Amino acid sequence: MNPFLDQFFWWIIGGVIACLLLATGIIYVGNRRGLARKAQTPEVTPTVPSEGTDLQPVEPETGIEVPESAGSRLARLRRRLAGSNNVLARGLADLLSRDRLDEDTWDDFEATLISSDLGVGPTTELVTTLRRELSIYGVNDSGQAATVLRRELVKIVDPTMDRSLDLTGRDGKPAVVMVVGVNGTGKTTTVGKLARVLVAENKSVLLGAADTFRAAAAEQLSTWGERVGVETVRGEEGADPASVAYRAVEKGIADGVDVVLIDTAGRLHTKTGLMDELGKVKRVVEKIAPVGEVLLVLDATTGQNGLVQARIFRDVVDVTGLVLTKLDGSAKGGIVVQVQRELGVPVKLIGLGEGVDDLAPFEAEGFVTGLMGE
Repeated sequence: MNPFLDQFFWWIIGGVIACLLLATGIIYVGNRRGLARKAQTPEVTPTVPSEGTDLQPVEPETGIEVPESAGSRLARLRRRLAGSNNVLARGLADLLSRDRLDEDTWDDFEATLISSDLGVGPTTELVTTLRRELSIYGVNDSGQAATVLRRELVKIVDPTMDRSLDLTGRDGKPAVVMVVGVNGTGKTTTVGKLARVLVAENKSVLLGAADTFRAAAAEQLSTWGERVGVETVRGEEGADPASVAYRAVEKGIADGVDVVLIDTAGRLHTKTGLMDELGKVKRVVEKIAPVGEVLLVLDATTGQNGLVQARIFRDVVDVTGLVLTKLDGSAKGGIVVQVQRELGVPVKLIGLGEGVDDLAPFEAEGFVTGLMGE
């Protein structure tokens, strides 16, 4: 063989071997670096908030928040209620701390109950029963006194009322829930929080932004929906509220969602024309689907003013349930009893704070347990 060709052949063979070794080295180094980066990068998991914060768990792939479960909400809200400093809680604690109960003590206790918005009728019933029971057992037995007091409070809060939400759609249509109330009660916020409650129960939800008169109301509601992956039907500012509500239900039917939540304008209850318009929203919606729930949002701190609002809304849209917000701090817990008796309508949901999941189903025994600090 030609020496030149023989040398050239071995040069080629050597070059191929060198290329293979280089490629192998590059692959090996790349894999080592990839493994190192993977070892240093923490696994992305939903963030679980600590109690008392607004930070919510987030799905790592979608960025959508995971709302808190109903059971967890109830336990947390009960603890918060027990730690509040409302008038009724203070009055109950004062009664149980007395060594003896004379007429002045009972008069003070009765005044405390009335000032907590419990109402004259329920207050008279409670005081009469307590005086009779404690005269038998004696106030020195604080444990027995607390048992009697708790039993009678649960009775007047009325655990027999049906507090479930009617979320059963009819004829293949979604359940429709209208949320009404005056400005400042937290109505739109309540709609957003209720959407979170329903999403936590694995229900598909659609929001209808029928509050077209308040600037940014639709934007606020849309933001609440986006946080949990819920769409919002909205119109232009000043658009006909009934039209927006109708389109929301129409889309809910087309999309096959479980529940359509309609936020209505926070109209002043003294404006007759605006109240008539609220009635129109309900009538228009019911042309395509029945409205199963009309929830009235009341600010628990407003006391007697809340009762005036409740009466007028009841007459206009046939309120089926109450949502009490801001029932912490200075709120007068007795409003729960008075508004239920006044309207014959149950409190179905309760809010005790500003957190995104600070809304939970109302439960009579849990409410009383919280009031008594147990």
